[in-house]
This record gives sequence, structure tokens and C-alpha cells, in this order.
Amino acid sequence: MAKSAFLKSSIAKKYWMALTGLFLCLFLVGHLIGNLQLIFADAKAFNDYAVFMTTNPAVKILSYLTYASIIFHAIDGIVLTVQNQKARPVKYAMNKPSKNSMWASRNMAVLGTVILIFIVTHMVNFWARMHFDENMPLASKEVTNMGGTQKVAVGVLGSPTPMVPVREDGTLDPALLKQYNLKQVHVTTIVDEKGEEVFKGTKDLHKITVDFFKHKEYGLIATLLYVFSMIVLGFHLYHGFGSAFQSLGANNPKYNKGIKGFGYAFAIIVPALFAAIPLYIHFLLK
Repeated sequence: MAKSAFLKSSIAKKYWMALTGLFLCLFLVGHLIGNLQLIFADAKAFNDYAVFMTTNPAVKILSYLTYASIIFHAIDGIVLTVQNQKARPVKYAMNKPSKNSMWASRNMAVLGTVILIFIVTHMVNFWARMHFDENMPLASKEVTNMGGTQKVAVGVLGSPTPMVPVREDGTLDPALLKQYNLKQVHVTTIVDEKGEEVFKGTKDLHKITVDFFKHKEYGLIATLLYVFSMIVLGFHLYHGFGSAFQSLGANNPKYNKGIKGFGYAFAIIVPALFAAIPLYIHFLLK
């Protein structure tokens, strides 16, 4: 078979679907470990983790690879679905799909579409705010000053941390900066009148995450939609994990049962732990 023909074949597309899917499974594990700090660690630990994930060169490369994998996985899935429908334009007269295949396997395109919508909205609400929102709050702590208590911004690891007061929402007060001849040139960066950096703060991803799921008007809805999306992800993984190994040719009676069992456990445990995070924030976090 010619190389170009192979690249256009359904077999090649299934290989790529399997490889990108398994890579995204690894991403889910890493992302879950980081996000579980919202339950088992404090705000500083989670914000330091966010700084590491957005500044480390190796992590940045993995991030770009993840974005590419998501896009490729989605497009490949759409193309395969269209090809399968064209290959069988007329349904069989005697067709009982419920007896021949699992519900998840027959609805992978629908499940994938819901997950893609979730990813887009999730990135808009968190990733985009973290990177582009000029009103992103800074991580802060309360200190006792002159007999009173005030909130001050805290800096990234290794940077100077002077007492820089912040407003209740975590943002810097321009009037106060002007009083001391300081200027905010970036969400996190303050320079003096000579243009020299005097402070570099930490974006408070912990705060915007907690505020999102505890919002008085839409917090409960956001939490339930997140949980629903994780249920959908579970069904998608339920079929996709084992199917990926099968597409790659890992089909042997000796370890098929183990792969299937591990895939089922993965499809339950990982989405369940993800779903536990917003539930904990909305209902239990004080």
C-alpha cells in the first residue's frame, strides 16, 4: 500500500486515535494529581503548582503536545465516524445493537462531543483567565500591621515579597501604587519610578477556582455540570481505553482480561476523583 494511501486509511486513523487517546489518559492522571491539591493541600501549594505548570519549559512543551492531541483526537474521531456511516449507508434489516455492542461504543461520537464542549468551557473559565485576565487576583495573606489586619500580596518562589496591600478581591489598588510612585506593568508585576521590578506576585488560581464553584448564583449549576461531564468522560474511557489497545494490536488472551479490568477501574476512579473536587469545594470547603 502506498504511504499516502496508508495515511488516509481507517487503520492509520485508528492508530492515531489510540495513541492520542492513551496520551490523554496520562495527561488526565497528571492533571488529577495536581488538582487534588484543592482538597488535600492549602492555597499556597496549589498556586505554587500553577506557577510551575505555567513556567517550566518541559511542562510547556507537554502542554502544547496535549493541546495538539486533543484537537487531533477530536478531528480523527469525527472523520472515522463519517467514514463508518458512509461505509454502511443502509442499516441491516435485523439489527439489535444492544446485544452486539456496549452503549458507550455506539455513542462515542456523542460522548466525545460533550467532552470537547466541556474542555472548551473549562479552558475559558480557568486557563484563559489564568493567562489573559488583567483583573486576575493575586495570592495574598493576612498580616498584622500597626495593630490592625490587612491583606498583602505574596510573591512567587524566590522573588522579593514586600508588603504590597491588595483589595478584598485580590487585585492591586492603583491609587495606593501611585502614592508610592509605583506602577503595575503586568497582572503580577510592579516596577518603581526607574522601571525596575520591585515585586512579582503569584496569580491566585485557587481563589478563582473556589469562587467559581461556590458562586451564589451559578456555583451549584457549575458543580453539577462538572460532575455530569465526568460521568460522560467515564463512559468515554470505559470503551476507549480497551479499544485503544485493541487498535494497536495488543490483543492476547493472556492479558486482555487485565487490560479490560484496568480500563474499567481507570474509567471509574479517575472521573470520580475529578468530580469529587467541585463537590468538595461547593459543599464542604469553608
